[in-house]
Amino acid sequence: MASLIPSLNSCVGRMQAGERRVAERLQSHLEDDYLCWYEIPVGKRARYTDFIVLHPGRGLLLLEVKDWKLDTIRALDRATVTLLTGSGLKIVPNPIEQVRQCAYRLLKVLDRDPQLIQPDGARRGKLAFPYGYGVVLSRMTRRQFEAHGLDQVMPAHQVLCADEMTESVEAEAFQKRLWDMFNAPFPVQMTLPQIDRVRWHLFPEVRVAGLQDGLFDASSSEAASPPEIPDVIRLMDLQQEQLARSLGAGHRVIHGVAGSGKTMILGYRCLHLARQLRKPILVTCFNIVLATHLRRIMQSEGVEDQVHVYHFHDWCGEQLRRYHVTSPIGPGDYIDALVRAVIAAVDKGQIPRAQYGAVMIDEGQDFDADWLRLIVQMLDPDDGSLLLLYDDAQSIYRPKGTLDFALSSVGIQARGRTSILRINYRNTREILDFSYRFARHYLTPGETDEDHVPLVAPEAAGRHGPPVCFKHCGSLEEEIAFAAETLSKARKDGLGWRDVAIACRARWLIDKMAAGLGRRGIPVQTLADRRGKKAFDPTADSVKIMTMHSIKGLEFPMVVIPDVGTITLDADNMASEAKLLYVAMTRAIHTLVLTTHTESEFGRRLSVI
Repeated sequence: MASLIPSLNSCVGRMQAGERRVAERLQSHLEDDYLCWYEIPVGKRARYTDFIVLHPGRGLLLLEVKDWKLDTIRALDRATVTLLTGSGLKIVPNPIEQVRQCAYRLLKVLDRDPQLIQPDGARRGKLAFPYGYGVVLSRMTRRQFEAHGLDQVMPAHQVLCADEMTESVEAEAFQKRLWDMFNAPFPVQMTLPQIDRVRWHLFPEVRVAGLQDGLFDASSSEAASPPEIPDVIRLMDLQQEQLARSLGAGHRVIHGVAGSGKTMILGYRCLHLARQLRKPILVTCFNIVLATHLRRIMQSEGVEDQVHVYHFHDWCGEQLRRYHVTSPIGPGDYIDALVRAVIAAVDKGQIPRAQYGAVMIDEGQDFDADWLRLIVQMLDPDDGSLLLLYDDAQSIYRPKGTLDFALSSVGIQARGRTSILRINYRNTREILDFSYRFARHYLTPGETDEDHVPLVAPEAAGRHGPPVCFKHCGSLEEEIAFAAETLSKARKDGLGWRDVAIACRARWLIDKMAAGLGRRGIPVQTLADRRGKKAFDPTADSVKIMTMHSIKGLEFPMVVIPDVGTITLDADNMASEAKLLYVAMTRAIHTLVLTTHTESEFGRRLSVI
């Protein structure tokens, strides 16, 4: 069965009857190596063709679907069609001309990419795969089409009629009708990199940038001139794209391993909903640095007025201020009192419920039950969209290290609507293998309930890099000197200072590292306190030094983790400290360096991997 993006269930509500029948037939009558997209904008003018079909052995096909009845067509020529509508006569483009123009705009984009051009042979300099376009007349039979002379202005081989797409039609006959729409077919076998490059050009919104450049590629935005085409591209994989495009209203949960693109899907979802919802969107997480990063992304995309990003407790404080509710004072746990004050104010009606059209919760494994129960009440109950992202293997704040309650008990109704992302795209095989071989000694899959997913073992996407460096030094000062030497060498090899992060277990170590690197002329930005975390600027050309807690949710081409030997371990915190170190290690995209100057349980484990 072909893959339809978005999923049929998620978009059937906005489909015309004919579009729905075409979608059903594409799914049922095409094999699973076909990719089909429904109603995706093509080009800067955002003109739509109803379906785009891609097959590695066939090429690219664009389809325009019309639900016209024969008796509503009053005039027809090669350029226009005059239709009788409820509001009178209406002149519209001939659908063949409409889809042809869309196809040529698309081809103009693809022709710019040297890697999609035939390098030699009879087709040298031309597109490396065939293309076609056609029209589906979903309420007109082939006999009607021919009897009324429509084939004089719409080539018969480029038209699919209603009686040729019934459920009983043979799959082979249906496919032949589609591929007869190609004016110049030729044998081809597209490679996976070519298919990805086609997707990169077709759908700019699935392009991925690094942390330092935002979440999505800046070239995905509208520009006066075409973007430069890179030799190496990064984009969502098909599962990520399917999830991002198919998430509809209601509650959804995505459980993904580190580096699987959870935050990227959240960002895509925010940008998509920001264009549709009347009410604002709330994005919340427990990590101040991650919240700062996500806020900058929304600002760069120009949707900060519609998408409100908060560290959870900052959001609680903002709610009390906005609705003039007295903040907690006096002795005790201020953070706990802050949350209880908001909950009480909501219960009393001082703070309104249903403030948001959508709620996105990143790193949901760090949230307490009462926090989630409170956040769920902020969602519009009629047609609101809630998305919870989590990974138990990265639960570094909760004492038990996992969600110890059913999501349904806090109002998240996502049973049967939970997706699992197993593939890690961030790390090289070397980094992922090293990190997981360390962590698996301390992390064990837990029992699952009606809406939880046990710990998921990550799968590598296949990218390779240098081996992980674990260096045993004679002292902390020697560790700092080794880190400085390693960073300076990477700088000479073309790595920017901003591409490096140093993850420390304790705040005092941040100060030590910053002072040591500063003395050696290396620019640093420390994220040790609340002010520093909120000032996080991934674009500034400086090495970022932060705690292992603060680096969660972020990624950097190089990560250095110093002084792992002095991490305090006992029987009660062994698993939680292992998780924390695992989180820090899996922030590295290409290069991971760990150092120690003392003997320890973790040091011994790391040294034999």
